[in-house]
Amino acid sequence: MIRHLRKTYILAGLLTGLAGCQQFLDVNITPNNPTVVTPAVLLPTVQAAAAFANANELNRFAAVAVQQLYGANGTPSATDIYVTTGSDFNNQWQAEIYNGALINAQKMIELGDANNGAAKAYSGIGKLMKAYAFSIATDAWGDVPYSQALQGEAFSQPRLDKQEDIYKGNTSAGIQSLFDLVREGLRDLDGLTISATTGRVTVGAGPTTDDIIFGGNILRWRQAGNTLLLKFANTISRKEPELAKTVINEVLTRNVFIKTNADDMNVAFGSAVNSQDPRFVYTRTSLFRDDLALSTRYLNLLQGLNDPRLPVFFTRPNATSYVSFDNGFRGTLPTSTTWSRWKDYDIRTQGQGPVRMVTNFQRAFILAESALILSTPGDAQALYAEGIRASMVLAGIPTAQIDTYITANTLKGTTQERLAQIMTQKYIAFTGNGLEVWNDLRRTNLPAQQPSQNASGIDGTRQVRLQYVTNELTRNPNFPNPGPLTNARLWWDID
Repeated sequence: MIRHLRKTYILAGLLTGLAGCQQFLDVNITPNNPTVVTPAVLLPTVQAAAAFANANELNRFAAVAVQQLYGANGTPSATDIYVTTGSDFNNQWQAEIYNGALINAQKMIELGDANNGAAKAYSGIGKLMKAYAFSIATDAWGDVPYSQALQGEAFSQPRLDKQEDIYKGNTSAGIQSLFDLVREGLRDLDGLTISATTGRVTVGAGPTTDDIIFGGNILRWRQAGNTLLLKFANTISRKEPELAKTVINEVLTRNVFIKTNADDMNVAFGSAVNSQDPRFVYTRTSLFRDDLALSTRYLNLLQGLNDPRLPVFFTRPNATSYVSFDNGFRGTLPTSTTWSRWKDYDIRTQGQGPVRMVTNFQRAFILAESALILSTPGDAQALYAEGIRASMVLAGIPTAQIDTYITANTLKGTTQERLAQIMTQKYIAFTGNGLEVWNDLRRTNLPAQQPSQNASGIDGTRQVRLQYVTNELTRNPNFPNPGPLTNARLWWDID
């Protein structure tokens, strides 16, 4: 039985086995559970679990669903024709999100709030990571356990909170909004005395090397938290434009957010076996390495734009051309050694990552979109160009090529045509992070895509939500059983 609501705590090292589709981790039976945990032990566990949730099976699903990758075999081949089931993501729901990032973040928050002082650094970071992990869950499944989750036996079968309440809050129902959860975390961090040189806590024992994202740099966590507010506002901007605009203006007024690539909220992995990025393990060393290939549709987009990131993002096995496949194709494939696949941009040569969770280019594209659509401060063209430049710098593209590309792709046309350009460049920049692209594609339908060949699934259209996991359908009577039988849009998805 899944126990994501009970107080079970795991160590970061145990997460390294989650890269394949099998359930390598049973968080309820582990000889490595400490009898007493400290915030310093919990922090890397929270961060690693959130990175796995972003980059592992959910990412593979989303990268195929948005037609950057082609599903050649296994579960990705079903995803490619819009078939998903409630059994596909049990491990992601349980081990990576609820029993991984969330329950450990909750414990870290409790310890930090109880001790105050430098320990508030842990509770502040914990609240930001908790909000991020919950956003993954609600953006994938919609209504999920939230306000009653993570409270042990008090709510062993928690209710599902409406996605609208998760994002906006509901005082009468005792539901804190994701925005207020982040704000609370930022208040914890703002109250700390930090070094002007290192950004670390100067009074008491705050995080240092146990923080695998920012090395204990509280200033960068403040920037990341405010950028997380931008991300959440952007997600709901079509459904709640005035709320989104208010939040974005709040962040811009504060002027503390990610502004350079060096400030990106990334999780890096190790190069040794059992410590590598799950994308690397799945596509390079696992039994499932032939499940994914480059989508012809994505290849055509990049080639049509003469995008210099193409050879950085994908392999060209025969040195002269790329070998890709149209989404949904069910014919005979050539030998897998000839396929174009993810190159080393995200996963590196030995699996070091990083998993890019909240980034500078993302911030620039969010502000470009909001300037264009919501009339928030900033010049859409300048912000759009900033996003492209930030992405291309990460990809190692020379400055002259970046300048030429930006000039050739200047925003033009109607508002909708300019929005399509912004969303297309954000789509490209997030190669390797299918979840963020899937969120954007659902809420804007951009860049425009045609259905896969042999489309099947619930109604023959691209997945706009995940089916509830079978473990929860059988365990918790508050889940609709047998679950949604339609491809129903989420609350914030109105397009």
